This record gives sequence, C-alpha cells and structure tokens, in this order.
Amino acid sequence: MTDKLSSVFAKITSRGVLNEKDIDEAMSEIRIALLEADVSLSVAKSFIAHVKEQALGEKVVKSVTPGQMVIKIVHDELVKLLGAESCELNFKAVPPVCILMVGLQGSGKTTTSAKIATRLQTKQRKKVLLASLDIYRPAAQEQLAQLGLQVNVDVLPIIKSEKPADIARRALNEGKKGGYDIVILDTAGRLQIDQTLMNEVVEVKQIANPTEVLLVADAMIGQEACNVAEEFNRQVGITGIVLTRIDGSARAGAALSMKMVAGVPIKFLGTGEKLDEIEEFHPERLAGRILGQGDVVSLVEKAMETVDKAEAEKIAGKMLKGKFDLEDMLGQLKQVQKLGSIGSIIGMIPGLSKFKNQIEEAGVGDNLIKKQEAIILSMTKVERRNPDIIKASRKKRIAAGAGVEVHEVNKLLKQYEQMSTLMKKMGKLGGLGAMSSLMKNMPFGGKMPGGMSGKFPF
Repeated sequence: MTDKLSSVFAKITSRGVLNEKDIDEAMSEIRIALLEADVSLSVAKSFIAHVKEQALGEKVVKSVTPGQMVIKIVHDELVKLLGAESCELNFKAVPPVCILMVGLQGSGKTTTSAKIATRLQTKQRKKVLLASLDIYRPAAQEQLAQLGLQVNVDVLPIIKSEKPADIARRALNEGKKGGYDIVILDTAGRLQIDQTLMNEVVEVKQIANPTEVLLVADAMIGQEACNVAEEFNRQVGITGIVLTRIDGSARAGAALSMKMVAGVPIKFLGTGEKLDEIEEFHPERLAGRILGQGDVVSLVEKAMETVDKAEAEKIAGKMLKGKFDLEDMLGQLKQVQKLGSIGSIIGMIPGLSKFKNQIEEAGVGDNLIKKQEAIILSMTKVERRNPDIIKASRKKRIAAGAGVEVHEVNKLLKQYEQMSTLMKKMGKLGGLGAMSSLMKNMPFGGKMPGGMSGKFPF
C-alpha cells in the first residue's frame, strides 16, 4: 500500500496546479490501493469521500503546493481512521487489575500476553502474574510457562484437568494473596469463531471483571480481521485491539478498518517474534509509515531502549583513538540487530521506506548482517584484534567456517579497512570532519537502489 500511495503522490506533487480531474484520478487510485490492501469497502468509500471533499476545497486549489496539501489531507484522515490519539491501558481498579486476552488460534495471543507482561513489569514497574486458560491446544500452558521463565514474569502453576473458569478464579486469588498489580489471563482460541469459544470467554469475563479485554488479531489475515473484531465485540465486548505481525509483507490494510468496525482503539502493535518486539500504538506514527514518511520518533525510542549505552560509548572512544578492530565491528552489527530487522528500520527512516523492498531484494539486509557476523565469529580473537595477520590460508579457513566464499571475507575486510581509516581521521579531526565520509561506508556494503551509491542519509 505504501508503494502504491507513494506512486500516486509522486504524480500529484509533480504538477504545479491540480484540477478536479487530477484529484478524481488520484482518489480513484488511492481507493484501488486501499481495496487491494484489504481495507474494507465501506471504510475505503468513507475515507475517499472525506479526502475528496477537502481536496476540492479552496484551501487546496489556491495553495502554492496543492499536491503537498492533498498528502497532508490524506495523512490527517488516516490518523482519524486509526484513532486520532494513542490510548493507554486502563488500570483504574482495585489491584490486582485483570487483563483478558482473546482472539483466534494462531493470532499470537500467548506470545503477546508475555510481551505485554514484560513491558508492564520493566517499564511501569508493575508486578504481573500470567495465567493460561488454554486447556485445549497441546502444550499451550507449558508454552506460557516457558515464556514467563524467559522474561522473569511469574506464571500461575498448572493444575491438570482444571477448567478455564476455575483457572481464572485461582489466578485472581493468587493475585490478591501475592500482592500482584496485574493478572493477565490468556484464553483459548479456535481456528474460527464458534459459540463454544464465545460462551467460555463470556463466563471468564464475568468471573474476572477485567478492566481491559484485548483482542489479539493477526494483521495479515485480511478482511477476516474485521469480522473477528466485530463478532468478539458484539458477544464479549472488547476494549482494545493488539495487531500482531505488523512487520509482515502481506496485505495488512484490514488493520485500517478494525478500529472503525469495532469502535475500540488499537493499543499495541506486534512488530516481530522476539519478546521485546511490541510497541504502543501511535496513529500519527503509523500513518507516517503507511505514507512512506517514516517514523523517526519510534526508531529513536527503540534505540534508547535496546542499544547498550556503555558499550556504544566504549566503541566510540576506541573509534576516536583510532583503535577500532573487528571485535568492535562485531559489536556494531549486534547493536544494529537489536533494533529489529533492516526492513523495519528502513521503514522508519523518511525517504528510505520507498526503497525498502529494493534494498531487501539487493541483499542489503538481515541476511548480509548475519553473514558478516558469521565471518567475524569464524575468526580467532587474535585475528579479530589484529586483522592485518589474516592472509590467504586464514581467509580460506574463515570462509569455510562461515559457509561463505573467500571473496566475501575479502569484501568484509575491505569494508573494515575503510571504516578503520575513517575512524583514525575522525580522531584527528575531533570526530566531525570525517562523519559524512563515514556514513558512506557503513557495514551494509553494496550499491543502494535509486542511485544512493552505498550510503544512507542518516
């Protein structure tokens, strides 16, 4: 959808003046882009009607840059469609506050429960208890127990043959006795909506009296996501939506419809499989990503959360002293991977998101970083600290250990040499004179699409 909308905007911004015919054509293309991305027909029609009404107004027609004004209108309407403002979880109740997780099987409920618990425990210093009510899916309760162990969040002990309603009661009692702030109940899902599932969830809701009922929905299931949201809201009553797999490349436009269909806010986005890959939903930021305008704020927030400040300062100090070695380069690669996939990082950088697919197709992405990491890890510590000793026989051994060709080892060493030279220059120039040159030789390598010649403008 981002690619198609970018194409439409490129056409209208290239024209100095827009007439009604130009706007009609643009609206038609935007409508097609929305429908192809699985936005529901009713939502697409309503969205286009609002945009067109404003786009034909005097404000746009008499604007110095009418094309940019249309883009702004589309952006503002997207923000309204997504919810206008972010919405925090409701904890206004006597502890332990209960959060009920619902959704279809395979939507990522269990992992999302652990992600939210981790976020609440680390960011808001809440004491959280997780409990699995899924007695049907094999090893579902054990899965939550393992996830809780990984992130150091308490999980209600499993009692075999216990019914979901009884598990909910026991979880709430344990929550009170253990002084927990929050109890998260992970309910069972089905492959499709059925009345048995709904009856069970309704019963648990009556017992738990949750302040939040969060519907976990896979952003990649298309129009069915809207039907799921509508049905759960009608029968159970949901207070918010968590969209998982928002990082997927499939058509995820149904996400735009869910808030309008269910009438409840989207509260979180699942951005990957790792337990820290979840973020609070900000309509304005997502609208920026959809329109190819990036999301620098979220990228900076993620960097502040994940990058090891002490390690970064240590590497920076070595850089300025001209003592940058392959151990440091390995550290840099690991720091980049903590930020998420290269595709997700690129999607957050203004001006680069439109090249996301081309960059990934060109091999300048996660696979390249993993390959470079494997090459460095195939070296001995002595070799990493003294790259000059790596000659022909060592290169063959390193290539065999990493499962790559010798020329790929040579390429990595050349990139290291370029970076090392620039680090020394930066040390002499106080760290600023060579900064622009450094950015041209980041360890991604290769030619960038769109005439970017191996450099990132950030």
